[in-house]
Amino acid sequence: MPPEPAPSDGNRPLRADARRNRVRLLAAAEAVFTAKGTSASTEEVAREAGVGIGTVFRHFPTKEALLEAMYVARLERFAEDARELAREQEPGDALFAFFSWAVEHSAAKNALADALAEAGVDVRTASHGAGRDLQEQLGALLTAAQQAGAVRGDLDLPALLALLVGASHAAHYAGDDPDARRRTLAVVFDGLRTQPC
Repeated sequence: MPPEPAPSDGNRPLRADARRNRVRLLAAAEAVFTAKGTSASTEEVAREAGVGIGTVFRHFPTKEALLEAMYVARLERFAEDARELAREQEPGDALFAFFSWAVEHSAAKNALADALAEAGVDVRTASHGAGRDLQEQLGALLTAAQQAGAVRGDLDLPALLALLVGASHAAHYAGDDPDARRRTLAVVFDGLRTQPC
């Protein structure tokens, strides 16, 4: 489910139709930029969303603003997915499922981050709140998995994040070989699991 859009001016919430347009634009941008890369035009996003280009610019004055909103929405979705996994699965299964899902979707997230950085946007500042929430949810998954005895107790959040980044780069290196990605994750997960005495 897409995140609730931010107020239009920081003081008053968006009207219902404007909120729907914003959600539609973010979904269209996700589809266009995933299919064609971040060099695709905002006109293509407008066409995909079924709105005029003016509607795009009312919500996102620049292409960079649209990419930034997409990036933040993606992080918010990651955090919500982590919460949902924590509710629905056993702690160890939830952590490994989230890790796998994050690695699988890392290429698109990284492409957005790279495009923003090239445009001069400070990605860390732009995504501070959403990134903090995501780290909190990942930390909660880790703690629950450790308490359940599914994950080694000497692992902390910074190390887990480093492994997640490393596994994401490994998945990129593996390219279109799903078997290589699966084997790589299996090795990482073996290292994360509690080792028998």
